[in-house]
Amino acid sequence: MAKEQVKLFDRIISTDGLMGGKPTIRGLRFPVSDVLELLASGMSEEQILEEHPILDKEDIRSALLYSAQKVNEDFSS
Repeated sequence: MAKEQVKLFDRIISTDGLMGGKPTIRGLRFPVSDVLELLASGMSEEQILEEHPILDKEDIRSALLYSAQKVNEDFSS
């Protein structure tokens, strides 16, 4: 995994008691799944960032990378 990807993964945090242990962006109350759902609904990165100023571009990239890694893990098992 590239150094840049490791930095992105560091933004994804799962904590017992926070959002039911779901992976969140930087330990905030913003689950990775919410970012993915916003993208899937057709929102652009710019729209997401405007509507959710707590997020930044790297957060969105982190969510995408995390989900891609999880899919790869599921198919590797």
